[in-house]
Amino acid sequence: MFEISVVMEFSAAHNLRDYKGKCEKLHGHNWQVEVFLSSVDLDKGAMVMDFTRVKKKLKQILKYFDHSYINETEYFSKHNPTSENIAKFIFENMAKQMKRYKCKVTRVSVWETPRSKATYYE
Repeated sequence: MFEISVVMEFSAAHNLRDYKGKCEKLHGHNWQVEVFLSSVDLDKGAMVMDFTRVKKKLKQILKYFDHSYINETEYFSKHNPTSENIAKFIFENMAKQMKRYKCKVTRVSVWETPRSKATYYE
């Protein structure tokens, strides 16, 4: 099995619902996202997938969040904008983009801070 990953960032604000503490108030983060792709076989170029292609697809997904108030986006108006739920949202959207390729998304990690991350995988 081969695995690759790409890391990208976005800046956005959110506040947590059903939470007692400072994160229930509006605040922002410089979020970091890492997407992992795996494949048993390599493509004609001996890659899981070209990093440039992966970055382009992830960048499209992260536009949804960048410089936004996440709670006001369509999906997160109904889902609590935790790092866990953001990781799941990115995973599901990236997986949709990978359906026509041999590789698959294996996990997505989202950092709110350099020392705090959540990971989603199936």
